[in-house]
Amino acid sequence: MKARTAASVLSEVLSGSKTPEEHVMEVYEAIERWEPKVKGFITLLDRDVVIKRAKEVERELREGRKLPLAGLVVAVKDNISTSFAPTTAGSRILSGYVPPFNATVVERLLEAGAIIIGKTNMDEFAMGSTTELSGFWPTRNPWDLDRVPGGSSGGSAAALAYGGADLALGSDTGGSVRLPAAYTGTVGLKPTYGLVSRYGLIPYANSLEQISPMARSVRDVALLLEVIAGHDPRDATSLTIDRISLSSTPSPNPKDFRICVPHEMIDGSDAPVRGTIIKLLDRLQSEGVEVNYDASLPSAADALPIYYTIALAEAASNLARYDGKLYPFAELRPNYTETVTATRARGFGREVKRRIVLGVMALSEGYRDEFYVAAAKGRRLLRDEVLRLTRNCVVAGSVSPTLPPRIGERITDPLKLYALDVYTVIANLAGVPSLAMPAGFYSDLPVGVQFMGGPLEEAKLVALGELVESVTGLGGVMA
Repeated sequence: MKARTAASVLSEVLSGSKTPEEHVMEVYEAIERWEPKVKGFITLLDRDVVIKRAKEVERELREGRKLPLAGLVVAVKDNISTSFAPTTAGSRILSGYVPPFNATVVERLLEAGAIIIGKTNMDEFAMGSTTELSGFWPTRNPWDLDRVPGGSSGGSAAALAYGGADLALGSDTGGSVRLPAAYTGTVGLKPTYGLVSRYGLIPYANSLEQISPMARSVRDVALLLEVIAGHDPRDATSLTIDRISLSSTPSPNPKDFRICVPHEMIDGSDAPVRGTIIKLLDRLQSEGVEVNYDASLPSAADALPIYYTIALAEAASNLARYDGKLYPFAELRPNYTETVTATRARGFGREVKRRIVLGVMALSEGYRDEFYVAAAKGRRLLRDEVLRLTRNCVVAGSVSPTLPPRIGERITDPLKLYALDVYTVIANLAGVPSLAMPAGFYSDLPVGVQFMGGPLEEAKLVALGELVESVTGLGGVMA
């Protein structure tokens, strides 16, 4: 069914036809209906606190403040720091941890008049592709409760899909926003590396991850990205550019777009996925978009091992801080070594332990050149190929090679689990923006398409995404 977009809710709030409090109560109705079945949130803020925040926003509007997200309800992935709610990264080892500060993106949301309703479920430390590997419970796909919503930002995507928020924040290390978007019929945009501040994001792989906007329509994603993007002096990886403007983009003209479809980004997809995307691209072509099926990214065949070598090496370094001394969760023993061992043994889940061990091996003496250095060289080759291709066209392809898997179908085999990211890791390795959105449905299950641009070409992707929505009519769909 169609849901109201965040932009339409914002219009109602700014016109005075609906108060922020009234809208919050509508969102709570959806949460009460769906959340017990879906389990998209780890933490829901106390209702009285959320309503008090809604009244504050209404008062600020009466005082004449300009609030670009006035009254919009936002769900925040639980690896993004909030001083007013626990931040666990989906892990038992951070149980009870409440950060002493807000992430930069959270501060910008609050300044823009957003109402944060809760922290969403995720694969532990963002290590997973299905949100089954949370340290608390799996999240289910609102379109089919027997299937996964993707990961690791599956909680954010699921909440959007059933109406538990207007907008959401996720993080994308190798497809963690785009894969859930594809599986839940929502929209996710991984920005250019450095466009959105990472300050306050609990790290998994620093050189790959980006806090990313999610919504039910492309325009809503653009609305959120405008607020959270821009330079942050507290983040050494932040680009030194002003906040971007995406709301003034003109109506897209199909003849302005040239799309390339590398066979490496679609040929391995299952027939339902590939067929749905080709059908969409054929429709765009009939509207006047130039579509080229002869493109190629030769290094894409090596993208998955390159990605996992780099990501796991960085993860092993980042997770060394969890030793039982700095955070509330600890298994105290007579000495430091035993305390660290016991804390990590009980606090970390199986997949996190696996990735730490593999990451340590990739960095260890005797293997570093063979694995990590070789992966870094391969990353540069892949990035160069992507940059050459995106100078001339927007790259299109699958988000996932499969329809949403059933619960339990993938997590018993790590290689099958990692293979879900085969198309999405390319944009993270290259540092370029990538938009995932609905391409259509197959057997009542969403199928996503991915569009990848050059650095800082978010406006081009937004314009193309809006064109796709006008062709498919799928902007704002909800389970």
